[in-house]
Amino acid sequence: MKLVSWNVNGIRACIKKGFLDYFNDIDADIFCIQETKCQDGQVTLDIPNYYQYWNYAIKKGYSGTAVFTKKKPLSVKYGIGEHDNEPEGRIITLEYDQFFLVNVYTPNSQRDLARLDFRLNWEEQIREYLAELDQKKPVIYCGDLNVAHNEIDLKNSKSNIGNSGFTNEEREKMTKLLAGGFVDTFRYIYPDKEGSYSWWSYMNKVRERNIGWRIDYFIVSNRLVELIKDSQIHSHVLGSDHCPVMLEIK
Repeated sequence: MKLVSWNVNGIRACIKKGFLDYFNDIDADIFCIQETKCQDGQVTLDIPNYYQYWNYAIKKGYSGTAVFTKKKPLSVKYGIGEHDNEPEGRIITLEYDQFFLVNVYTPNSQRDLARLDFRLNWEEQIREYLAELDQKKPVIYCGDLNVAHNEIDLKNSKSNIGNSGFTNEEREKMTKLLAGGFVDTFRYIYPDKEGSYSWWSYMNKVRERNIGWRIDYFIVSNRLVELIKDSQIHSHVLGSDHCPVMLEIK
């Protein structure tokens, strides 16, 4: 089974930059996107053989997630907790026979860390939610998680300590999640691989020089580890400031 996750940074713009070419070429069983930046009715994707599930933010042109899947899920949930919604459109959960798929666009703490407290509370809720799901069946958790976990996961680690996406608090939340029964699939396969990033600033020549961050993930329940075939970062794919990441699992 092949799964893809991509922060498209605006699906309407990404379509104009070749989204469907990549989508059709990769032929994923499940394709997740984040930061759709659209409302219901603003985009129509002609992708035969896929069920489409969209979670729109209330605020126009902001956030949003979607999942395209060849196999119809048993159930679909938007948001977490008692209410099947959340205002920023950041979470979609699909339940299948053998696992849960959770597609997430994690809130950014913002450059001045104005949203750090909100972010840390979010991390606790997500961790508890994933743990609850994991009690029922294994979980595949993916998306733009807006954190570089370790120094190897970004180019200029020392100069970014304490910055949004690389604060000790955010990194500790990832550590806590993984310690609770989950595995970062890319680091499981490639524990020491350097220069592997999924996001680059739009500043001049940054991507060409590969000055990036690895902030897009596929994380799975520990008991799925032996089924992992590969975890890849498709840095050659343009169309967004992020690139797609892919998980192949038996």
